[in-house]
Amino acid sequence: MVGTIIYVLGIVCAIWCVLDIFKTAKCGLLGKIIASVLVLAFSWVGFAVYYFLVRGKI
Repeated sequence: MVGTIIYVLGIVCAIWCVLDIFKTAKCGLLGKIIASVLVLAFSWVGFAVYYFLVRGKI
């Protein structure tokens, strides 16, 4: 039960990151797609890396 909740929260955070990438990123379409795939593939890790390290740089 707890694992399912953590999994769903990870997916929600990853989807939020993808939406943020497509709204605010200044890179091209290919860069946005690659960043989105990486965030979705590595759910919690991708969310943390994007939010804390990459968010202001792309």
